[in-house]
Amino acid sequence: MPERIVVIGAGPVGIRFAEELLPLVASGRATVAVLGAETAHPYNRVLIAELAVGEVSADELTLATAAGIPGIDLRLGARAVRIDREAQLVELADGSAVDYDRLVLATGARPIIPTLDGLETLGPDATGLDTSLTAGVCVLRDLTDAEQVRAVVERGGRVVVLGAGVLGIELAMLLADAGAVPSVAHFGPMPMPRQLDRGSASILSTALASAGVTLVPHTRAEGVIGVEGDDGIRRFRALASADGKRIEGDLLVLSCGVRARTELAEAAGLRVGNGVLVDASLRSWSDPLIHAIGDCAHIADPAEFLHERQVPGGAAGLVGPGWRQASWLAAAIAAELSGGADDDESTSGFADEHPGVVVLKGELVDIASAGDVSADPFAPTPVGEDAPGIAVWADPEHGTYVKMATRDGILTGFVAVGMPRAAAELSVLYLRGGELPADRSLLLRLDDPDADTVAPAGRDATLCICNAVTVGQVEDAVDDGCTSVAAVGDCTRAGTGCGGCRARITELLHARAEAVA
Repeated sequence: MPERIVVIGAGPVGIRFAEELLPLVASGRATVAVLGAETAHPYNRVLIAELAVGEVSADELTLATAAGIPGIDLRLGARAVRIDREAQLVELADGSAVDYDRLVLATGARPIIPTLDGLETLGPDATGLDTSLTAGVCVLRDLTDAEQVRAVVERGGRVVVLGAGVLGIELAMLLADAGAVPSVAHFGPMPMPRQLDRGSASILSTALASAGVTLVPHTRAEGVIGVEGDDGIRRFRALASADGKRIEGDLLVLSCGVRARTELAEAAGLRVGNGVLVDASLRSWSDPLIHAIGDCAHIADPAEFLHERQVPGGAAGLVGPGWRQASWLAAAIAAELSGGADDDESTSGFADEHPGVVVLKGELVDIASAGDVSADPFAPTPVGEDAPGIAVWADPEHGTYVKMATRDGILTGFVAVGMPRAAAELSVLYLRGGELPADRSLLLRLDDPDADTVAPAGRDATLCICNAVTVGQVEDAVDDGCTSVAAVGDCTRAGTGCGGCRARITELLHARAEAVA
């Protein structure tokens, strides 16, 4: 009998897992059913902001169709409402049920909705997973939200973004570039506080202001002001803060973070922390027949934390780690069903060899950040502690900034603003755990207009962090006839994740074209 594998969640991670299982399905060793609550074809939610401003089409976001993953039972509009662990089945909203031998949770994360006076919750949305809000307020997580934003962008309207994290700032940049009028309200003194230090945040703030993005720092949002139209529908008009500020707009986008979707798991009695708690084999602490991957998975060692009330850690919040978990788990299951698990490297457990590098996408400014960049190079070092090595370059007049943190010469964190080639090289060194050159200024010279377009890390350097695609693989794809970013993505998957490497792919395409000419 083939192994019955059921996946709850048809987002990027769930679909990638199903794709990796295609050989297993073709050989008859497993059947795979993917349950998606939305009725649209599975799409790349990471690029939803680009869809909202018209930079990409809905077709470009599509991840899979039933015809594209032959043998996979892709069920759309199939919302799971209950997991019966004893009977090994998943109950759906329409009253039907799906039996499983192995269940994989890829339910992702839900947006955090802040408590604001006047913000109405109007009942479940079309998927039944989230809540509809006051007209003119959205979270930009699905296709319906993208349509709301697109309507405002097309008429050059005003958009208020609440939250200055990566997604909020990225959206504001896209909105400004598309002709809308964005304002970003945030609680703290600077944008992207988890990724930037004061210097890089200052450079970013200046770039945003020059592009027409209004930052409203120190904003403690308290309420939503709405106006009832002739149709009797109350619509957003302004965001009100505790100190009396009133930020007016035609649309409010809430970008206040996300929380793992664990409701199904909790109701089924699975242990959860900041996600469904799984061990290094991505298997639930509570049930060996259930796995979790992506933004709903919280990987932790049960031997160490089983009896702890609060388990440290959580999901990375990036698509790349989720995809790597999907590929690893598919390989581990295939090895197990083939009877070769004892000889397979996957038995040692999942270990992400690509620590997170955050790349801000946008035409206005290039930003890349990883690790801890908070250290002040001039701060006194407490007795008994070793201070990290800090190197800083700042040119505010030209909007460039680089900060590098090292331990024994090894790069442990960096932030680069307005220096895309230096950022690319630092990303490679960070991912490899590499040592910085003794002369740090060599990295700064990479962004000299007369410098070679290809960074010196070589063909083995990781270009697409999300999909772990190297420079060499992209070059080979170009040599094989790929003439566009989309074609390279179809061939190698590079650029199909967060999109942060698309400019680098374009650069390589131009370099190869010039070499041929």
